[in-house]
Amino acid sequence: MINSSLSRRSLLGGLAVAGAVGLGLTGCGAPGGNAGGSDRTSAYKQADVDVPQQYQGRTVVLFWSPWTGDPFAAIGEMCRRFNESQSDIVVVTESMAGYEQLNQKLTAGLQARAVPDIVAFPELQWLQFHFNGVFAELDPYFTDTWNLSVYMDEYVKEGMAGGKTYLVPFARSTPLFYFNKNAYAKAGLPETGPRTWNQLAEFAPELAKVQVSGKPLKAMAFSAKDSWPGQAGIWAFGGNYSRDWTITIGDEPGISWLEWQRAFIHQSGFGYLAKDAPVDFSTGLAAGCHQSTAALADITKQSKFDVGAAFMLGQQTEQTNCPTGGSGLSVVKSDSEERQAAAVEFLKFCADPEIAAFWHKATGYVPIVKASHDTATVKNLVKQNPNYQVALQQLKNARTADQIGWFQSGALDISAAMARVYGDNVPAATAIGEVAPKLQKVFDDNRSRVEKAGVSV
Repeated sequence: MINSSLSRRSLLGGLAVAGAVGLGLTGCGAPGGNAGGSDRTSAYKQADVDVPQQYQGRTVVLFWSPWTGDPFAAIGEMCRRFNESQSDIVVVTESMAGYEQLNQKLTAGLQARAVPDIVAFPELQWLQFHFNGVFAELDPYFTDTWNLSVYMDEYVKEGMAGGKTYLVPFARSTPLFYFNKNAYAKAGLPETGPRTWNQLAEFAPELAKVQVSGKPLKAMAFSAKDSWPGQAGIWAFGGNYSRDWTITIGDEPGISWLEWQRAFIHQSGFGYLAKDAPVDFSTGLAAGCHQSTAALADITKQSKFDVGAAFMLGQQTEQTNCPTGGSGLSVVKSDSEERQAAAVEFLKFCADPEIAAFWHKATGYVPIVKASHDTATVKNLVKQNPNYQVALQQLKNARTADQIGWFQSGALDISAAMARVYGDNVPAATAIGEVAPKLQKVFDDNRSRVEKAGVSV
């Protein structure tokens, strides 16, 4: 049953702990010095790992991945293929059940000096660990056939600092607007979905004529973790979360954006704060939601109706920018050159065009390797499901998120403010006004380290 008055308190309790580790890793005992990781005295030992009996005697690589469900199953299959492709290395993957949890687990592992060999962090949130010299430089491992040129250009710079590479693209994505094509057809609405927020508001009364369990169908389910798709929203209204080390979410465009959504939810009754927006969408309780391209395969499988996908909604213009998303792969500095080099071999394997195409098909993440776009797997997938083509076409609108989103604590605080507006009907100016000083402190605490790191995207 839809709970349109669901409080953000019941949804955000688990975020406070994650936010506590998002500012950095001061006191973690992280190594310094050599970027390539040759200083083994300051690197880390491997955390405990269970190695299957058939792979005993190989160099063991431990991969802490943030995924669950189908993406984690796909990672497991990729590890299996890699392990069977040669006889020297075994990659074992363990699910950390989310980026926040991975952040916490790695922080604890660094303090204990027992860590994985490979991790995956979203956008530029890997910088919070890079500041403490945690990751190995990857450039010394590049070859003529494996280097940054094999990856899609839109995502390469987000893995670099000071002209050196510490992360390569892997599970990259953008958010999409998902909609129920059957419900739209029943309401006599375009099968291509809405293009702007105002158009969604025009469609909402027609969608409300469709009954779900005896109640009007809601046009949109919002989430308590919407800061990432919200980035496209504030851009659509002409604003930014931040500019040049200044928090600007409280400027007029930001207030207008969240006030528009507050009215859409609480005055018009066309949307609501869901406990799990994608689940409500897939079960037919809401006609639309935001979710990553990475959820495309799962949403398509779980939904009992035809799923439509559209670009992120514009406002000032029909098309707006959308934030790059998803994560890349980094190698943690190891106390063993052999193990560190073995971890890089798995990164190379993931950059194989056919493997990248497999990952794309299994999840919906962008086929990040350029050559994978020409594989039969990707071409056939687009023919079978045009939503995959929508995800690829929207890449021309993708750009790096505003700088405050590079910090996990910043993203969590923005989500919390949004959830207060969505769930508790708090005026936008109040919710933003309370969180803005926290966001500015994140900048003030980290600016010198970002500038020193030489990050430019």
